[in-house]
Amino acid sequence: MEARTPARPAFYALAPGGWRDYVTLLHLPYTLWHLSYVVIGGCLAANPNGGRLALTVLAFFLGLGIAAHALDELNGRPLQTRIPTGMLIALAVVSLAGACAIGIAVAFAHDLWLLAFVAFGGFIAPAYNLELFGGRFHNWFWLATAWGAFPILTAYFAMAGRITGEAVLAALFGALLIRAQQTLSTPVRDIRRRTVSVTGTIERTDGSRVAIGPDTLTRPMETALRFMALATMALAAALLLLRFA
Repeated sequence: MEARTPARPAFYALAPGGWRDYVTLLHLPYTLWHLSYVVIGGCLAANPNGGRLALTVLAFFLGLGIAAHALDELNGRPLQTRIPTGMLIALAVVSLAGACAIGIAVAFAHDLWLLAFVAFGGFIAPAYNLELFGGRFHNWFWLATAWGAFPILTAYFAMAGRITGEAVLAALFGALLIRAQQTLSTPVRDIRRRTVSVTGTIERTDGSRVAIGPDTLTRPMETALRFMALATMALAAALLLLRFA
């Protein structure tokens, strides 16, 4: 039996057009996942500063949640939004500039070594998403580093002013979880965005048969991705309560 691939390019994508495109652009489950890394990194420090942590979260929301995703949509329209190219460019430039401005301000107020983190973030967002330099920075290592380890280390350093063993191990946790995310999401994207049909049958030991369709392949992986995102958010919430309640 043949089944048609679902029309939506991602499980969190809304119907195209208008304000819904901008919500889709945010990749909300993944953006909240990565912002949770910022909270986790900041709350691992012994005495996190609430105001500084909030600014760090805002900077990553601008740089990752908006700018990086706008750049990604510019590079081939993977989410199939109808947002004008000029608007995507403006969102990317203004949001990335805002993120860097926050980072620079915090660096001058707290620790100038934070400028190194700002420089890396300002570089990796366009380098990865636009596949600059022949795509040398568009691979699993830089995805895990930039979207997993980097927010944890940055937030920890912004709070503690140094990098410790526990911060490195937490960054490894973030990177490995992003690698798992990529392992699950890559075949899902292939089915949703590049597959015309899926055919086949599952034959059970009792003689029954189940037709294979796109959902047969995508639903378990997307369910796992949802729970991974929720688990990371729950951990971030627990650490916030531990430090600030």
